[in-house]
Amino acid sequence: MAIDLNGISVFLAVAEARSFRVAAENLGVTRPAISQAIRRLEDRLGVALVRRTTRSVSLTEAGEQLYQRVAPAISEVGLALDATADRNSAPSGLLRLAVSSIAEQFISGPLLARFADACPAVQIDVTVTDEEFDIVAEGYDAGVRLGEVIDQDMIAVPVSGDQRQCAFAAPSYIERFGMPSHPSELSAHRCIGWRPAPHSAPYRWEFGQDGRDFDVAVDPQITTNDMLLMIRTACAGGGITFGMEDTFEPYVESGQLVPLLQDYCPSFAGFFLYYPSRRNLAPKLRALVDHVKRWR
Repeated sequence: MAIDLNGISVFLAVAEARSFRVAAENLGVTRPAISQAIRRLEDRLGVALVRRTTRSVSLTEAGEQLYQRVAPAISEVGLALDATADRNSAPSGLLRLAVSSIAEQFISGPLLARFADACPAVQIDVTVTDEEFDIVAEGYDAGVRLGEVIDQDMIAVPVSGDQRQCAFAAPSYIERFGMPSHPSELSAHRCIGWRPAPHSAPYRWEFGQDGRDFDVAVDPQITTNDMLLMIRTACAGGGITFGMEDTFEPYVESGQLVPLLQDYCPSFAGFFLYYPSRRNLAPKLRALVDHVKRWR
C-alpha cells in the first residue's frame, strides 16, 4: 500500500489537537481540507480513525492504535531531516571533552588551536582526567584516550600514531647510580611513579621481549598523578621515571633526560577521539571529528 504522508500528517495533527479547527490552524489549511484528507485516509485503510461530534473529536480504537505506532516514527523522520539540514549549518555551542592526562599531542599541540580557529562559534571545554567513567552519563560530547581502554560500543577516530612507553633518567642520575640493562633491574633503582588517583596503586611499568608482554611492579620512592612533577623530578636527577615517549621527547632532545631500556619498549595503538555511536551527530561534534580526520 502506498503511504499517504499528507493524510498521515493531517491525521496526527487532528489526533494531537483533538480538533479539526485547531489542526487546520496549525497546518495552515481550511477545515474542509482537513476533513477531506481524513476521509481519504480512512477510505484507503477501510476503517474509521476519527469519531467526530458537534462538540468533540476523538479517536476510534483503530485510530488510537495507528497514532501510537505512527507518531514516534514520524518524530524520528523529523529529527533525521533536521539533522540533515543542520549538517550544513555553522557549528556552534558548548563542546565538552574528557581527555586523558597523557594525551599530550591533543592537549598541548596545535590540533585544538586550529579547530578553534576554524569554528569560532564553538566553545571548547576540556576536562583533563584519568578517571574511568561513562562520558555520555556525565554529559560529555567526546573523549580522548588510549585505544585499548575505549569501550567497544564507541566510535573511535585516531588522534595520534602508534605510541611507546619508555623509561627515562637524567644524565646526573645515570652518573651516580648507573643504567639498568633489563627491566628486572629497576627494583634496585630509585623510581618516580604515576598513579591516576589518590587511593590507586602506582601504575605498573609495561615492557616487551621476544613478542611477549610483561610488566614490572616497581616500588617508587616518589609517586604522583602529575606528569609535569614526574618530569621535573627526573630532570633534577631524582630517579628513573616512565611514560609516553612523545611526552618526554622535548626533554630528551634538550639533553635533560636519556631514554632507557628501549629494546624492551614495543609500540602499541595510540590515542583516539571517541564518542557514542549515534546516527545524527551535532554539527559541533561532527566538525571536530572531520577536523581530526583531516589532521591525521
